[in-house]
Amino acid sequence: MSLERIEMSLLHLPFVHHFETSFGREYDRTFLILRACADGVTGYGEVVAAAAPLYSYETTETAWHVLQDFFIPLVFKKNLKDPADVARELNRYRGHPMARAGLELALWDLKAKKEGVSLSRLYGGTRSAIEAGVSIGVQDTPEELVERIGLFLDEGYRRVKIKIKPGWDVRICESIRTAYPHLLLQADANGAYTMADGDHLRQLDAFSLLMLEQVFPPYDLLDHSRLQETIKTPLCLDESITSATTARQALELKSCRIVNIKVGRVGGIVEARRIHDLCEAENIPVWCGGMLESGVGRAHNVHLAALPNFVFPHDISASRRYYREDIVEPPFDITENGMISVPDGPGIGVEVLEDRIQKATHRHQVFKPA
Repeated sequence: MSLERIEMSLLHLPFVHHFETSFGREYDRTFLILRACADGVTGYGEVVAAAAPLYSYETTETAWHVLQDFFIPLVFKKNLKDPADVARELNRYRGHPMARAGLELALWDLKAKKEGVSLSRLYGGTRSAIEAGVSIGVQDTPEELVERIGLFLDEGYRRVKIKIKPGWDVRICESIRTAYPHLLLQADANGAYTMADGDHLRQLDAFSLLMLEQVFPPYDLLDHSRLQETIKTPLCLDESITSATTARQALELKSCRIVNIKVGRVGGIVEARRIHDLCEAENIPVWCGGMLESGVGRAHNVHLAALPNFVFPHDISASRRYYREDIVEPPFDITENGMISVPDGPGIGVEVLEDRIQKATHRHQVFKPA
C-alpha cells in the first residue's frame, strides 16, 4: 500500500448546548479532519485541538502548520505506510501530540479498512460495547445543573461528570447529592486549584465521588501526590499524563489512583496503548476521556475503549449530546442500560458523510507525494 494523498479540512460545528469549564464557556467547536487515501480506500482521523490554547497549547492553527510543513511531508518523503512507523518517525519532532494523533488515527483507520477488520480488533479490544458517561459543564445555577443531570439520566447514562472550579464545587455537589444520593458522580477541575485549597478540596470526600479529576495544573505531579495522601476520594490525572513516561512517574509518585487516556493528548494510539498496558500491569484502572469530538473522533475513542483495562464509564456520549447533525452515519447512540456498541465493520465502522464535512468546511488542502 502506498499513500496516494492526504487531505486536511478545517471544520466548524455549533453545539446543541453551551459547554463551560474552568477555562470558560464554548458555544461551538473548530477542529481538523484528516483523510489518508490509498487504492480507493479512505481512512479518517480527527485533530482535537481547539481554536484557542486553553486545554492545551495546541490550536487548530498550530496543528495545521506542523501537519502541512513537517508531519505530512515526512510521511511522503520516507514512504511510510504503517501507522506505528509514522508514530516512531514523528518522535523526532517535539510536542504537537494532537496534530500527530490525528494523522496517526487516519492511518490506523486506513490500515484496518485495508485488512477488513475493525479498529478494536486490530488494537486487541475485548468488548462489543462500552459504558457511556456524560460530561456536563458549569451551568448558570445549581438548579439548572440538577435539572440537566435528570435529563441525561432519563436517556440512560450510567455516570455523570461535572466540571468544578473555585466557587462552584462543594455547594454544587451538595445539591446533586440531595437530588441523586446514589448517582455515580465524578468531578473534573481542569487544573483550577492549588495546594492552598487542600482543606477545601477535602470537603469533597463527603460526597462519595467516583473520582476527582485533574485538581492541579498539568505539571504538578508532586502536589497531586501530596493531596492524594490526605484525601479519600481517588484522584484521576488527565492533562498531566502526556506519555507513558509521565504515566510511570505519576504512578511511582502515587499522584493518582486512576488515569484518563485521551488519544489526542498523548499523541496517538501507539502511546495510548503503552499507557494502557503500563496501568494494567500496575493494577491502575483507566477510562477514555473526551474532547467534544465529532463522530470521527468519537468512533476512534469507542474502539480504543474496547481494550481490557478501560474499566470506568467514559466521556463518550451519544452524538446528539453535542451536535444536531454529526458527520457520521449511523450516529452514536446509547442503549437503555447506558452502553454504546463498538462498531464491528472495517476501520472505524461508520460511514463518514462527505457532504456534511463539506458543508462545515472552512479550509481544505490536498497533499500528494512529490
